[in-house]
Amino acid sequence: MLSGRRWSFAQMAEVILEGVTKQFPDGTKAVDNVSLNIQDREFLVLVGPSGCGKSTTLRLVAGLESLSHGTIRIGGRAVNDLPPKDRDIAMVFQNYALYPHMTVYKNLAFGLRLRYGGGFGARVLRRLINPRRSAELSALRSGIDARVRQAAARLSIEKLLHRKPHELSGGERQRVALGRAIVRDPAAFLFDEPLSNLDAKLRQQMRTELKQLHKSLAATTIYVTHDQIEAMTLGQRVVVMDRGQIQQIAPPQVVYREPANLFVARFFGSTPLNLVKGNLERNADELEFVCGPFRLKLTDQLRSAAGFWPRQITLGFRSEDLRITDESPKLGWELPAAEVTQVDRWGDASVVYFRWAAESLVAKLAGDVHARVGDRMRFSLDAERVMWFDTATELNLVKNKS
Repeated sequence: MLSGRRWSFAQMAEVILEGVTKQFPDGTKAVDNVSLNIQDREFLVLVGPSGCGKSTTLRLVAGLESLSHGTIRIGGRAVNDLPPKDRDIAMVFQNYALYPHMTVYKNLAFGLRLRYGGGFGARVLRRLINPRRSAELSALRSGIDARVRQAAARLSIEKLLHRKPHELSGGERQRVALGRAIVRDPAAFLFDEPLSNLDAKLRQQMRTELKQLHKSLAATTIYVTHDQIEAMTLGQRVVVMDRGQIQQIAPPQVVYREPANLFVARFFGSTPLNLVKGNLERNADELEFVCGPFRLKLTDQLRSAAGFWPRQITLGFRSEDLRITDESPKLGWELPAAEVTQVDRWGDASVVYFRWAAESLVAKLAGDVHARVGDRMRFSLDAERVMWFDTATELNLVKNKS
């Protein structure tokens, strides 16, 4: 567990991206006109599938990739032309990037020793050329041991300081990588999928510890992941990316319940998003969603908004928003009886697949629900949780209540 002692940073910084683009020689735009304002002390998560541009965006902030267009500011200072070492950031990588021949203590101290004077020869030369600067660096160098041990205590790795990386577990190596970033006292932390190499249980533990660490450090943090659970649990805001562009920026629950488009809606969720294509039709004074022989009446609130909608609509809803009609109060809409085609038992939940309106849909129910392949079941759908998308543009047509 992380130590409860608070670590105070002398400075924090907002990170601003203005029209940032990265185009490779073959014409591929890995990052396409991205603008972001990461607030001072915020924990922001960049999430999306492989190749969406999230890691390239992080590397542009770090200075590991060169910009094609745009501006990056850290703490109000444009850093486009600054090398990584002068950007006042610390980065934690997926593969830990530890020096295998050094002990944990030396891994933690190495960056500070380079920063405050380098090797013996460099220090002697500086003492001759610039005695005053040499004295300043010497004073800073004398504090390295205290900073290393304080970081080790915070991360509960004091007993590992004499070991080398090959003697550590994956979780211990990750703590060392975190410690190496902490001792630098940076303006911002950058994390590039740091938990990907850990098993599921350890990832869960490290997510909890990262949240505690951010709370105590109150440091500006940009975190890249392809894992939606990490994005939802860690981020104060989530940036969803696809094909180099931002699809949505919002708090996690808003992204989940009010996705900007079908891509965002599909990306999040432990089970597939239910999608049913149909048309809006007027029946006397009622407005209905029609899919084949099935008709669902729109609520009063939806009718007022739907006057501006296109005729072709895609209805979307999450698996947990379905209930068995006979076992729960009516939720708004009752679907016709449907045949169960598959049942997956997760222990704490049963995931039931069924056919409705020529679509394969899924309901996430209680773990002890009685459902077998071939059964016919009736489901109720929470109308307030339904998402409505323009079939042509795939944009969300209405913001739902979470």
